[in-house]
Amino acid sequence: MPPDGFSSKPDRVPLVSTLRLGSPPRWSRFVGILVILIAAAVATAPQLFRGNSCGHDFDIHLVSWFDCLNSWRHGIVYPQWTPSPNYGAGEPRFIFYPPFTWVLGAVLGFVLPWHVVPIVLTFVLLAATGLATRSLALEALSDAPATLAGCAALFSGYALFTAYERSAFGELAGFWIPLLLLLILRARNPSGSLWRRAFDGSAAPLAVVLAGAWLSNAPLGVMASYLLAAVALAMAVVQRSFAPVLRAAVAAAIGIGLTAFYLVPAAFEQRWVDIHQATDDPGLKIENSFLFGHPANPQLDLHNLELRRVSIITVIMVGVALAGLLIVLRRKTQGGDRRLWIPLSLIPLAVLALQLPISLPLWNLLPKLRFLQFPWRWLVVLEAPMAIFFAGAVWPREAAKRWQRIAVSSACAVVFLSSTAVAATYFFQPCDEEDAVAPMVNVYRSGAGFEGVYEYEPIGADNSMVAIGLPDACLVANPSIALGVVDTPGANPDWWVEQGSCEAVFNRKETAANPQHFQISTTLPHAGYLILRLRTYPAWRITVNGRAETPLGREDGLTVVRVSQGRAEIAADWTTTPDVKAGRWLSLLALFLLLALWSLERRIKLTSQAHLS
Repeated sequence: MPPDGFSSKPDRVPLVSTLRLGSPPRWSRFVGILVILIAAAVATAPQLFRGNSCGHDFDIHLVSWFDCLNSWRHGIVYPQWTPSPNYGAGEPRFIFYPPFTWVLGAVLGFVLPWHVVPIVLTFVLLAATGLATRSLALEALSDAPATLAGCAALFSGYALFTAYERSAFGELAGFWIPLLLLLILRARNPSGSLWRRAFDGSAAPLAVVLAGAWLSNAPLGVMASYLLAAVALAMAVVQRSFAPVLRAAVAAAIGIGLTAFYLVPAAFEQRWVDIHQATDDPGLKIENSFLFGHPANPQLDLHNLELRRVSIITVIMVGVALAGLLIVLRRKTQGGDRRLWIPLSLIPLAVLALQLPISLPLWNLLPKLRFLQFPWRWLVVLEAPMAIFFAGAVWPREAAKRWQRIAVSSACAVVFLSSTAVAATYFFQPCDEEDAVAPMVNVYRSGAGFEGVYEYEPIGADNSMVAIGLPDACLVANPSIALGVVDTPGANPDWWVEQGSCEAVFNRKETAANPQHFQISTTLPHAGYLILRLRTYPAWRITVNGRAETPLGREDGLTVVRVSQGRAEIAADWTTTPDVKAGRWLSLLALFLLLALWSLERRIKLTSQAHLS
C-alpha cells in the first residue's frame, strides 16, 4: 500500500489518481464534519466572550442588514435603494454591493437578536470554508488529513484577519474557491470523448459556484473568474485535452449569466455614481499595497500598519504552502502522476508574484484586476491549497502508530488555538460606543441614519456635505443654500430648526414609509424650492402634483424641486430601469441554460452507466 495516506489509483479522478485511499466508513465522514463545525465555533468563540469585533466594514454590513429586512417588510423582495446611509438621504448600495451577505444577514436578523447575527454569520462562513476545503481535500487525502485541511483553512491567518480585523463578510465567503477547484480539477470520465470528459456532471454545479462567488463579493468574483481560466488552461496542458477549457468556458458563460440581474445594473449604473473612488483613493491603490510596502503619505499610517500585518500573514501562508508541497512530493515514493499537482502547486507561486511590484504591469493590463484594490486579497485563493499541502505534509504515514496521530492532532490543535488567540489579541477591533450593535439599532429606529459610502455618491456631490438631522423636506428660496453648521472640522454639518435655513419644514406621509417611495402632501405658504432628504439618482421618478420634474443639483446631492404656492403633492418613486430589466431577462435565460446543461450532463452520466453495464 502506498505510504502517507496517499493512493495510486489510476486515472479515475485527477487528484484521486495521485492521493486517495479507500473510501472511509460513512460514520467517519460525519465525524469530520462535526470536527470542522467545532473548529469554526472555537475560531468564533472570542466574540462570544468579548462581543462583536467592529472591524473596518462592520457598520456597512450592519446597516445593509437593517435596510434589507425593512424593505422585505414593505414587500420589496429585491431592494435596490438603501435609505439609511447619508443620514437618511440614502444611496444605491444594493445595486453595487453583491446580495449574498446582506440577504443572509437580514435572514439571520429576522430570527436572531442583532448582536448575535455577526457572530453567527462569522461562524457559518468559517465553517463553510472548512467544509468546502475538506471536500476538495477528500479528492486527495483520506478522511482524517482532509478534515485537518479543512481546519487549517478556517484557522488560516487570512480567514481570521478578514473575520476579526476587517469584518468583511463578503470576502469571508471564500468557500466558493475550494468548490471551484474541486469541480474544475476532477474528471469522472477520463477516457471518454471530449464531450463526456467536459460535461461529466461538474459543469452545471461549477456555473452555480462561479455565480455564488460573484454574488458574494465582486473582488472574489474577479479572482474566481481568473482562477477558473488559469486552472482550466493548466489542466488542459496536463491532460492534453481541451475538455477542461470547454467545461470552464460553458460554466463561466452560464454562471456569469446567472448573476446578470446584479452585474448588468452594477456595470451600467457606475456612470451615475463616483465609483472611481473605490480605486483612486491612495489607500486603495494597488501600488501602495504590495508586500511590506510603506507609502510615505502620513495619511496612510493606519493603512501601513494593516499592510504590515497582512504581509506577515502572506509570508507565513505562502511559506507553509510551499514547504508542505515539497514535503508531500518527497514523501510520495510511488504511484500516481505528479503532473496532476501542477495546478494547485502553481497557486502559491502566482499569489506570491502578485504581491510584488514586478506584477504591476499585470494589474494594469488585465481587465478589472485593479478593482481588487489590495493584492493580498488573493490570499483567499491560497487558503485551500495551503491547507491541503499542510495536512498532507504533517499527517503521519499509514503505518504510523495511533499515538503519533494523536500527537500530530494535538500539536495542530495548539497551533489553531494559538491562531485564535492572536486574532483575539491583535486583530479584534473593539467597538466604539456609537458603533456597537445596540446603539446602531437605536439610531436606526430613530430614523437619524448613518454615514454613507463615498463611491456611491452622485456625480459631483460630496457625502461630507450632507447635514445630520435634516427634516424630510425643507422649503427655501435659494436652492443652493447651505443646510446645517459644521461644529467639528472634518465632520458633517448639523441642522436644527432654529438655524432658520428652512423657511418651513415638512414630513413625509407615514403611510408612504416604503423605502422606495417618498411622498409629501402639504400646503405651501409661498413658491420656492423644496429640498428633500433624498439623494438624487436617475432611477427616481420625481413628480409634483402628478407632473414629472427634473430635480436640480446641489453639492450635497440632495433632491431639489421647484414648487408653487398652495396645495402640493410631491412624490418620488423608484423605477425599474431598462438595464435592470435586461439583467433579469439574461439571468432567466441563463437559468434555462443551466437546467439544460444539468439535463445534458445527467443524460451523459446515464448513458455512460448503461454502456459500462
